[in-house]
Amino acid sequence: MSHQVHAFEPPERFVAGTVGPPGERTFFLQARGGGRLVSVALEKVQVSLLAEKLEELLTEAHRRFGVELPETPRTIGDNDPLDTPVDEEFRVGTLGLAFDVDTATVVIEAIAAGETETEVELGDDEEDESDDEPDEDLDRLRVRLTPRATREFIERARRVVNAGRPPCPLCGQPLDPAGHLCPRHNGYHR
Repeated sequence: MSHQVHAFEPPERFVAGTVGPPGERTFFLQARGGGRLVSVALEKVQVSLLAEKLEELLTEAHRRFGVELPETPRTIGDNDPLDTPVDEEFRVGTLGLAFDVDTATVVIEAIAAGETETEVELGDDEEDESDDEPDEDLDRLRVRLTPRATREFIERARRVVNAGRPPCPLCGQPLDPAGHLCPRHNGYHR
């Protein structure tokens, strides 16, 4: 089975966005460039962690390699909706991050979720040498960004994550428009 690598080095646009109303949103990473548009679905927590880890990666690149970091944008950058059509290429299972010192760019790789296989081989204790890269046959989206573009992506991703349902002031769980069963109120609607 062949796999596809969607490489954008660099993309014209790379953003995190959502489709659907709060509480029912589907999160996407979307890259556009060279007449191509690729959208991959992922979980809200993955978008949040991606933004957090990208910030840490930029800080570490500055500390270790002296990379000049742009300041956090003071104005709202790209706030446009996702480009249409939003066709899911695959659902992300693994995210990988790297910093390329030679080009001073951040590399983000989103790898498709593989099917969970539980193979048990009895009587063979040797490692299979062909399993060096377990995800080599999975589709992936690879994007290369400058530190400035990375910082802009981080800010947008944080806005997208925080634009959901407001949290309950008592328990912190998201409030639905019709309210929710708050554990701090012994199950009464709030």
